[in-house]
Amino acid sequence: MYDFVNKSIAILQITDLHIMASAGDKLMGIDTEYYFKRVLNQAFNTHQSFDLVLLTGDLAQEPCQASYSRLNGYLQQLGVPCICLPGNHDDFLIMEQVLNQGSVSCLKQALLGNWQIICLNSQIPDSADGILAPQELEFLENCLITHPEHFALIALHHHCLPTMSFWMDNMMIKNSSRFLHVAGLYPQVKIITCGHIHQILDEQYGNIKVFGSPSTCFQFTPLSTNFSLDTTAPGYRIISLNPDGSSTSKVIRLPIELTEIELNGHY
Repeated sequence: MYDFVNKSIAILQITDLHIMASAGDKLMGIDTEYYFKRVLNQAFNTHQSFDLVLLTGDLAQEPCQASYSRLNGYLQQLGVPCICLPGNHDDFLIMEQVLNQGSVSCLKQALLGNWQIICLNSQIPDSADGILAPQELEFLENCLITHPEHFALIALHHHCLPTMSFWMDNMMIKNSSRFLHVAGLYPQVKIITCGHIHQILDEQYGNIKVFGSPSTCFQFTPLSTNFSLDTTAPGYRIISLNPDGSSTSKVIRLPIELTEIELNGHY
């Protein structure tokens, strides 16, 4: 648990890093680690200081000690608490071993001022699809029941609302209706934010803001029937949580076009 004063809380959300086993290795023509570092540099050099860095899954494309250790090294240098949660490409057992020291953790819950951050695991072993197991939904409800005075931001990897890309929505959380029903029972739930989709999602579900964020490397083409890449730049999301339960959010991208991407590639 982190202690913060009663003020607006600035969160940097980065997602879908797809770090390779060896530095410099490329995925579909993209040096994913290079662009992850560029995103971090821009975020920390051009914006306000952050109270938390939230990494919402697919941290590694090749999940191993080496990829997570290099990631840990970058995060430790930030001097800011970092919470990591797993995506379908991750090995959560290795994550918990490597990304649980110093300012970096795999915490499932953090209390920050008037807010709580609840991190859920939407992995299905050996599958790209997402689901929230009964114990995850039980954990969510326990957090909300135990801390009714805290506004809640729920973070997870897979998306719970359609992107209108047919191939991507096949991987949406299988029990998303149940998840949204549970979240909607508690008026203190204000935000759900995810990764996985490699594009922007800004929707509203009742009184809950639902966000999806761009990848720190390559992006998927919006509104596509089949797997499709485009040259849109890597990006990140900044979320500001206010003491009264209100919030603001914006997505920012690197000022580039990803011309080296192999548009016919697949991962």
